[in-house]
Amino acid sequence: MAHTVNGCPLALTFIIVWLLVKAKIDVCKRGDVTVQPSHVISLGSAVNISCSLKTKQGCLQFSSFNKLILYKFDRRIYFQHGHSLSSQVTGLPLGTTLFVCKLACSSNDEIRICGAEISVGVVPEQPQNLSCIQKGERGTVRCTWDRGQDTHLYTAYTLQLKGPKNLTWQKQCNDHYCDHLDLGINLTPESPESSYTAKVTAINSLGSASSFPSSFTLLDIARPLPPWDIRIKFVNASVSRCTLQWRDEGLVLLNRLRYRPINSRSWNMVNATNAKGRHDLLDLKPFTEYEFQISSKLHLYKGSWSDWSESLRTQTPEEEPTGTLDVWYMRQAIDYNRQQISLFWKNLSLSEAKGKILHYQVTLQEVAGGKATLQNITEHTSWTWVIPRTGNWAVSVSAANSKGSSLPTHINITDLCGAGLLAPQQVSANSEGVDNLMVTWTPPGKAAAAVQEYVVEWRELHPGASTQPPLGWLWSPPYNLSALISENIKPYICYEIRVHALSGDQGGCNSIRGNSKHKAPLSGPHINAISEEKGSILISWNEIPAREQMGCILHYRIYWKEQDSNSQPQLCEIPYRVSPNPHPIDSLRPRVTYILWMTALTAAGESPQGNEREFCLQGKANWSTFVAPSICMGVIMVGVLSVRCFRQKVFVLLLALRPQWCSKEIPDPANSTWAKNYPIVEEKTQLALDRLLTDCPTPEEPETLVINKVLHQVTPAFRRSHHPNWPEKGQGVQGHYTSEEDTGYSASSPPPPRALTAETGQGVDLYKVLGSKGPDSTPGNPASPSTVLPVDYLPAYEGYLPSNIDYLPSREPSITDPREELPQHISLSIFPSSSLHPLTSSCGEKLTLDQVKMGCGPLML
Repeated sequence: MAHTVNGCPLALTFIIVWLLVKAKIDVCKRGDVTVQPSHVISLGSAVNISCSLKTKQGCLQFSSFNKLILYKFDRRIYFQHGHSLSSQVTGLPLGTTLFVCKLACSSNDEIRICGAEISVGVVPEQPQNLSCIQKGERGTVRCTWDRGQDTHLYTAYTLQLKGPKNLTWQKQCNDHYCDHLDLGINLTPESPESSYTAKVTAINSLGSASSFPSSFTLLDIARPLPPWDIRIKFVNASVSRCTLQWRDEGLVLLNRLRYRPINSRSWNMVNATNAKGRHDLLDLKPFTEYEFQISSKLHLYKGSWSDWSESLRTQTPEEEPTGTLDVWYMRQAIDYNRQQISLFWKNLSLSEAKGKILHYQVTLQEVAGGKATLQNITEHTSWTWVIPRTGNWAVSVSAANSKGSSLPTHINITDLCGAGLLAPQQVSANSEGVDNLMVTWTPPGKAAAAVQEYVVEWRELHPGASTQPPLGWLWSPPYNLSALISENIKPYICYEIRVHALSGDQGGCNSIRGNSKHKAPLSGPHINAISEEKGSILISWNEIPAREQMGCILHYRIYWKEQDSNSQPQLCEIPYRVSPNPHPIDSLRPRVTYILWMTALTAAGESPQGNEREFCLQGKANWSTFVAPSICMGVIMVGVLSVRCFRQKVFVLLLALRPQWCSKEIPDPANSTWAKNYPIVEEKTQLALDRLLTDCPTPEEPETLVINKVLHQVTPAFRRSHHPNWPEKGQGVQGHYTSEEDTGYSASSPPPPRALTAETGQGVDLYKVLGSKGPDSTPGNPASPSTVLPVDYLPAYEGYLPSNIDYLPSREPSITDPREELPQHISLSIFPSSSLHPLTSSCGEKLTLDQVKMGCGPLML
């Protein structure tokens, strides 16, 4: 088994060699291709290529059918009939060219015979710039050279070094493009002045070339290793005393140092002789991160510098700040007594801060009192406080690090825009590229000589934002009337720019809006509410988001048109600075549905339309529209109601429309106070009635009393008597009062009552009520005869009839047609039930019913 395993590699090797030989034989088994003078020629030389067939390897027919063809790569360059072919080829390019010979026995079939490669090259050039170097005391000698142009042929380079005592070192380069070799030997520093000679030779098929010999000593070729273990030391934690330390090889005589701040591209260079691994640096900046590197050399004039060491990065210590803060402020009135002061300041530069600023100290004091009222420490670059509006105030701000504080910046709080005469004129802002704005202005007229300095401030315009964007500002001398703003300026952002002119404790300002680049807004305003007020509408909207405004908005447009209308919409254009939100529109017609939307415009164009809202103005009629008809109607009503008959009909109508629950029940006259006190006040009442009858004129056409319901016994008719006879004292009149509900008739009831006129002079007691409305008073059931009221009692309700029918003269009633009966009407009493008293005539007789005019109006005699 072991023998078999050992024999396998031999058998495999034999098979591979046999296959290679067989492949070689198979490739050129039909013929040969020869090249003269050589397979390798120099550029521009000619070469003869021959192709011949072996015996019995031609076509099966006659030899004249043999056609040999010569190919250069895939291009046919020559052909010939017979058993051989020969051709001379010139102008071959540098490099290798393949030639192939083929046999064609028919027009469609070609058989490969054999092929050959021809290499074209040049003689190697003489190597130049031969130099050798030994890195470090224990390094090896390594030489480099320039090969010259490419030979396009395999070229061997041999490096030879000769030294003292006929010592020779030689090494050949096997690389096709060889330009350096390491001999692998070390030159010791025991004899640094010993001389060495180096030479390199290049050889290829066309020739050879050698470099000039290069002679040198160890000091000439020695290159120290880079320094290592670099560190830095600050004495007393101060940047003013800084020592850089490192380690070197023993033969090093010269060092060079380079250092720079991390954010700088230029290096500071320092040379140090016999430094022995240390050097003091005196010009470092405090609280700055530096990068340090060191290089070494064995001799002042001989040899080369070592590579740079690895970088050492470190930060220098802090020092007390030396600069002062750039402070600016804003005032804003809160109410009548208070104001808000907002302070802003910029960070100190690194050279001024000299360390990490830990906090800022703000002191606010009233100038008149001279006593500090408030001190605050903040880590931010802004501070806001509320102070009284009275008095003169001043602030001071300083920055502090771990070593101390900067000098405070003092500033007096004044009204920056209070002096109108100091306001700069003709302020403008123009774009100066994508991230710059040029602001220009003119002096404030007659007060130009008083201006001590200008301040230009700017801030992103974010309407409705909850947090204010940062404020930027810069100072300008009084002779400068322009300023280039390049700090935090972004395209498609609108900035509010304000220019202040300061003179002592006074200031004036003027403002403008500007942007470095703009285009049409990406969206339109969003209408959030539409309300109606005094015949017009108020439209309120949400501002376009700042990122979609794409510059400064110049105008808003409100469009409206009637719903389902094809006409062009109407519009209202509002300048941005004076656009109230909400904005009124008073040109819409009432009770018409409108579609409304809004757009915004910048200098570059108009935005797409915002959301659409429908609105219908309900409207209120014009004041004159109501006043004129009201006056006319009032005049007509006054005219109509001045006529008595129309007035009475209106009152009757109103009484008929009065609901049932509005009526009051008639109180029981027997229990009334008046009835009990009547004998006492009768005389006084009689005297008052006499005067009343004397003073009051007799109506021209007294109305006839209409009786609602008559007694069952008889229905006498009465006529007005020109000489009425008053009933005797003590005589009463029985009667029955029937309400509107009691006007129904039974089968035994007498015919409906008609107007009765008394024709006799016999007196009738008018003060006994016909009946009272009570539990026993029902239709068809007259009041009980025992219910007798005091004489001369006049109830508050109408419908009186003498009760003492026996004293009336007997007379047949006139027979008339029932259709001629007077219509029954309802009288509206205006007398309260507790305010009536018995009436008497002026002649002392009692007032009878035929002399009383009852109706809707006042009491008439």
